[in-house]
Amino acid sequence: MRSLLLSLCFLSAPFLVFAQSDLQPIPALSGRVIDTTGTLDAAQQRALDIKLSTFEKAKGSQIVVLMVPTTQPEDIVAYTQRVSDLWKIGRKDIGDGLLLVVAKNDRVVRIATAKTLEGAIPDLAASQVIDRAITPRFRDGNFAGGLSAGIDQITDLISGEKLPDPATADRGVQREPGFQWLDLAVLLFVAVPFAARLLSALMGRKLGSLVTGAAIGALAWLLSASLVVGVLAGMAGMVFALASLLASGGRSTGWGSGTGGYGGVRGSGGFGAGGFSSGGGGNFGGGGASGKW
Repeated sequence: MRSLLLSLCFLSAPFLVFAQSDLQPIPALSGRVIDTTGTLDAAQQRALDIKLSTFEKAKGSQIVVLMVPTTQPEDIVAYTQRVSDLWKIGRKDIGDGLLLVVAKNDRVVRIATAKTLEGAIPDLAASQVIDRAITPRFRDGNFAGGLSAGIDQITDLISGEKLPDPATADRGVQREPGFQWLDLAVLLFVAVPFAARLLSALMGRKLGSLVTGAAIGALAWLLSASLVVGVLAGMAGMVFALASLLASGGRSTGWGSGTGGYGGVRGSGGFGAGGFSSGGGGNFGGGGASGKW
């Protein structure tokens, strides 16, 4: 029996792959308003984006609008779920994302909420937003107006929910261990070569490397509140300082010959780089509603 089941799975695999490849592609998460149909002009997209961005900064919740020609062969519920699984919008550990998906040629729209927003926007409320604000304007060809009116009602509903303040969430992120290790990496690869060359000119190569390592260890201890991390970072800093001096022949070549700037380490994607990215929330459990026009 087991061999029969394995044989059936093996024989059906090519058909499953073919079925998956026939699904509509999911566009990259490039902004808060993504229109692959060419319906919205630049000014309309910008106005919607400003509205969503302003709300996100004030409340924290991420809302993304996606317009596609069709979701076929899937229905809009299945397609939206795939999008939410891939994009994972909403704040991490809070999960307050919302997707508004419009399949223009199918004449259907869906509001999908992440778990945390299901209380603020239950299925009935999502259906009312679609029926009263969005689809009446869509029937008149006013897609920008329908989306704007729908967003206004959605943000009003979310504003009534008690969610963590964005500033509080940001402070929590700054204390995550990942950011401490990033600071240590900056110290090792940027500050150490500079400090080692400066101190070696004043104290000699060996003593300069020793003092550099001790300083790195002390800073690492302060950043991590861990003596073990401080000792390990100090040893690494001393070795790295000595290695950088040997590689440069012990000459002080100045800050410009270092391995990049501090901003190059920090500016990797996300809001800090001036763009938009997912908060990593995810966890869309099927809440929301769909409607036709």
